[in-house]
Amino acid sequence: MTLNDDIALLARQPLLSLMERDALRLVAFAAESRILRAGDVLFRNGEHSDGAFLIISGAVALLTQDDGRPADDVVGPGTLIGELALFANVDRPVTAIAREPTQVMKLSRSVMRRVLGESPESAQAIAGAIGERLRGFTSELQRIQDALTAIDRQ
Repeated sequence: MTLNDDIALLARQPLLSLMERDALRLVAFAAESRILRAGDVLFRNGEHSDGAFLIISGAVALLTQDDGRPADDVVGPGTLIGELALFANVDRPVTAIAREPTQVMKLSRSVMRRVLGESPESAQAIAGAIGERLRGFTSELQRIQDALTAIDRQ
């Protein structure tokens, strides 16, 4: 794949699509490509994260429990796993295991911070989008709380 192909893949992600092309170019240039075999563990539930993974090809099973149960979800090409880890220190909420030969692109939080520091317009666009997500999440929580309060009153 070429750098332009990588930029195009990144630009398909809703949040990353808000970034300027030069900023995406820097993120793509710094990204690490990894090839996984079927059964390889990308990361485990509870591990500290330092970035996100974009699936280029293949499939990854996401499991909340490492107890042999079926996967909670199986994701494929174009899926960004761990988007929040691009912006915040978080632990992995799931274990990710390749289901078949899989290629991923690792996007590091340190690179993202540096790129956004050099690209204020991209940083502002992403901050605005994250703010909108938080407002939507808060509204949804309020709706649920109101519904539970109504049930308690019955």
